[in-house]
Amino acid sequence: MPTITTPNTGIELFFEDHGDPSHETILLVMGLGAQMTLWPDELVEALVGHGFRVIRYDNRDIGLSQKFEGARAPKPAWQVIRKKIGWPARVPYTLADMADDAAGLLSALEIEKAHVVGASMGGMIAQLVGVNHPERLHSLTSIMSTTGNGSLPMADKSAMEALVAPLKSLDEEDLVAHGLNIARSTGSPGYPSDPERVRERTLKSIRRSVYPPGLPRQLAAIIDDGCRRSRLANVNAPTLVLHGEGDPLVKLEGGEDTAKHIPGAKLVTIPGWGHDLPLELVDLLAGHVADHARSARGSAMSEKTPLPA
Repeated sequence: MPTITTPNTGIELFFEDHGDPSHETILLVMGLGAQMTLWPDELVEALVGHGFRVIRYDNRDIGLSQKFEGARAPKPAWQVIRKKIGWPARVPYTLADMADDAAGLLSALEIEKAHVVGASMGGMIAQLVGVNHPERLHSLTSIMSTTGNGSLPMADKSAMEALVAPLKSLDEEDLVAHGLNIARSTGSPGYPSDPERVRERTLKSIRRSVYPPGLPRQLAAIIDDGCRRSRLANVNAPTLVLHGEGDPLVKLEGGEDTAKHIPGAKLVTIPGWGHDLPLELVDLLAGHVADHARSARGSAMSEKTPLPA
């Protein structure tokens, strides 16, 4: 089983390693309550086809990575209120800890630098790798994510309710129904998913791992982290922000705000794209990520290579 313990945080992470180990690495960081398998195999293969080594992993408290059994997360509404009045609630771990996991995974695999690509909460984690571990990045790509600023538009009610809805039971059919509801409520209006494919993917994910307690603890970490605007000003890695114009969960303004507050960041928005990774967009997204990674490395090499006299 491909698990490794991070030297800095001591967390056991499950990962997959694809492509030629001699190639530059793209590290994929997934979002809230989502296993690494939510990164489509087709996207991983496309990035390998672009000439990269691709690593995806389960964040702490999800999938096959280490769980925080017994740790209690504060109730979200109560946590938000306490934060607003300056009395932060105690959380099991922070987003910064999860960024340390990502940097630690690279260290454990003896990878000096990587192109770090994060989706949703994974984008927040990737942003914090850029803030706290700038020496580990060739480039940063933040996908369907945000700065965490409280003035930005909120998610559609139906999308948020689907994401945090309590499970009826751990019966397989109830779990599948729950997953299908999330997919329907957060998916791309311009690229509707095939229901049978979504059902098959959801069933495969459920049979891989089911761990409901992890989501509220990860959500607590997001709430605790608050607004990153001022911290993002310190990101010096070349940054690409990808966002769907039809995202019902993290509104387009979240991506715009991210690009606005990271120096030199490039924003690419896609009509009809929601809060998922449709197969129809795999080649386009892989192309954007690969082009950005190559451009970032080209810029870095130009900076190191003196111009001819």
